[in-house]
Amino acid sequence: MSSAAPSLTEGRLGRQILVFSLPLVLSNLLQVLFNMSDIAVVGRFAGSAALGSVGSTTIFVTLFTGFLIGLGGGINVLVARYYGARHPRDVAGTVHSAALISLLAGCLLLGIGLVFSPALLRLLGTKPDLIDGAVLYLRIYFLGMPAMALYNFGNAVFSAVGDTRRPLYYLSAAGVLNIALNLFFVIVFHLDVAGVALASILSQYLSAGLILRALLRATDCYALRPAQLRLDPARTRAILALGIPAGCQNAIFALANLFIQASVNSFDTIVVRGNAAAANSDALVYDVMAAFYTACSSFMSQNFGAGKPDRVKKSYFISLAYSFGVGLMLGLSLVIFGEAFLSLFTTEPPVIEAGMQRLLIMGLSYPVSAFMDCTIAASRGLGRTVAPTVIVILGSCVFRIVWIYTIFAHFHTIESLYLLFVCSWVVTAIAEGVYFVRCYKEQMAIFEKNPIPASH
Repeated sequence: MSSAAPSLTEGRLGRQILVFSLPLVLSNLLQVLFNMSDIAVVGRFAGSAALGSVGSTTIFVTLFTGFLIGLGGGINVLVARYYGARHPRDVAGTVHSAALISLLAGCLLLGIGLVFSPALLRLLGTKPDLIDGAVLYLRIYFLGMPAMALYNFGNAVFSAVGDTRRPLYYLSAAGVLNIALNLFFVIVFHLDVAGVALASILSQYLSAGLILRALLRATDCYALRPAQLRLDPARTRAILALGIPAGCQNAIFALANLFIQASVNSFDTIVVRGNAAAANSDALVYDVMAAFYTACSSFMSQNFGAGKPDRVKKSYFISLAYSFGVGLMLGLSLVIFGEAFLSLFTTEPPVIEAGMQRLLIMGLSYPVSAFMDCTIAASRGLGRTVAPTVIVILGSCVFRIVWIYTIFAHFHTIESLYLLFVCSWVVTAIAEGVYFVRCYKEQMAIFEKNPIPASH
């Protein structure tokens, strides 16, 4: 196997995880900036109605893109496991099956988004004055789902083998195009909602094209060869066994958040718009922290495959420390500079004031989510994905719905609604931690009998 990609199985873990994660942090920030630029441009140049329309789609965009990200996580774990174990045939089989699975998933989500966008937005209780713009934005945006699926596939493969820089370069190019097209379509052609959606999908196809070209030109075992594209039954089952639960977890999380959005919609339009502006901080913080979760899975998978259990455990604790620290730093920054942040999306003081209600609570809560999400990533790095998904569904999704119909129903204040986030994270983190300890002990016992895991 080629030594072009940096090894994740040797060297100082603290430095390696940081170096590995920084390009992912920048990549994730760029993806957030794609969506933020959409909202910022319409908010500043097309008015608060357009802002509300685009903001009303956030949960549905998260719902479907979250599924693709989860699917990519399954691909990442498998490729990293086989790459660390030096099983080139398993790597190649996984890559080619994963490419087809990702493309099919993107096309499926495209169809769902085009057909069901109006019904989903009405189910959410989207304001009548916002729904037409929201439907238009979603239908155009979902035309980019196949490209998003293929980019996430390529990003998962490169991350699994330790190369997080090339995806950053490709996303940077797409980001520049996205922002330029946003301004061009909205300011010059006055396309408003349609313009920012069109800019998004064109940039997504650029990033997908660039990352596929890199895989086609690669010479290592993870290279993409069109003649080898096929759905290998064993590899397909393995990818789906890891990716589908992870993708469904993200999707179900978003579904639970639909209840939260519906609860937000029970307040006046000012609160709805303030929440839409402030909710941009969620993607900003979560996606930066998520870089360390990807590092956690990649390092644990490669080192488990390479037969290095000490590095497996250390990878988890170092990734957890980094993600907690980043969440704390960004959260406090949003509390201190929240009004400046919100002014990127709206110039209306009442909307900014409403947005600060969310930022004050969420900014102090973000670090807690690291204990939940990093532990989930660690369990998946060891090949366990069903149980962590079930725990998340019960601890976060079901818990949040129960909270809405009990605590929130009793107080019916926006503060009581926002507090459900941190409470659900605490409950879920405790359960995930207990499961991970058990899972780790079981896997290490298996490892002692069979140091190099068999392909599966």
